[in-house]
Amino acid sequence: MHEPLLEATAVAPPPPRPKEAVEPGSTPVRHATVTLPARFLRYLEVHKGFSPETLRAYRNDLDGFMAFLGDESRIVSGGVDIPLLRRFLAEMTDAGLSRRTIARRLACLRTFYRWLMREGVVDKSPAALLRSPRPERRLPAVLDEPEITALVGAPPQSGFRGTRDRAILECLYGGGLRVSELVHLDLTDVDAREGVALVRAGKGRKDRVAPLGRCALAALDAYGTERRRRLQLLKRENAALFLNKHGRRLNARSVRRILLYWSARAGITKPVTPHTLRHSFATHLLNRGADLRAVQELLGHANIATTQVYTHVSTQRLKEVYDRAHPRAR
Repeated sequence: MHEPLLEATAVAPPPPRPKEAVEPGSTPVRHATVTLPARFLRYLEVHKGFSPETLRAYRNDLDGFMAFLGDESRIVSGGVDIPLLRRFLAEMTDAGLSRRTIARRLACLRTFYRWLMREGVVDKSPAALLRSPRPERRLPAVLDEPEITALVGAPPQSGFRGTRDRAILECLYGGGLRVSELVHLDLTDVDAREGVALVRAGKGRKDRVAPLGRCALAALDAYGTERRRRLQLLKRENAALFLNKHGRRLNARSVRRILLYWSARAGITKPVTPHTLRHSFATHLLNRGADLRAVQELLGHANIATTQVYTHVSTQRLKEVYDRAHPRAR
């Protein structure tokens, strides 16, 4: 009698999976892995709400560190120690980087290592034991009031480009806005009746209200008319307040170019950036007696120590006036 077929038949093992053919001279395809710096930057973006500009600075700092290391595995294996970081700092010094830049990069590494410890990648942070170089004190560049008047008066008060550029200059100076805050303004963020702009999710993810003033509001009103005409001509809509000639949201790089162009036309020889107008906004307020805490709120600074740098600018100006005017100053 034959035994049952199922008991007599053994299940053959599957044949081995053939390896993918690789052409001579080619490199096998490897699946990309997410690097530790990339995971860290994602954490800062999602959980800490860092702005794109801050994330870009962190990315640049980490890129420099990873280029120095050469291999991410040195982090995981604990191969990064204090002597190695000191060599990294020495290389940056030899490369001519400022003490301020070196201090910022070291602060980035401290934050990075705190995250690595929280994630269980490392047990301790060698960066925490290094002292940051004391940055040289650099007072922020400012324009005086006649220079501001010349700058904001340079664009014509007609046409799309002229009215737009004048409104941009007035808002940067009149509201003390960061360029990132300016380009993210929507039309509905400006309340002309109250004379304010709602700055949404600026640096540190804190909304604030920025007063604009009579001159900025008048410039925005003139630009608003030209803006509507431009969008009608293009047959399109856009919620953004400041647009380029194609009806799209203006970016920060374009704003910087606008300032360079009009500062040259106004005969201003010192370099002018959007932050120059923000510095000028704060300095002129303090020169005219504004309270430091109020200026802190207007600038959207989380820490008053950040605002206090402008008191040094005001004090320097007073000393210059004293030296020029007082008969016994010299």
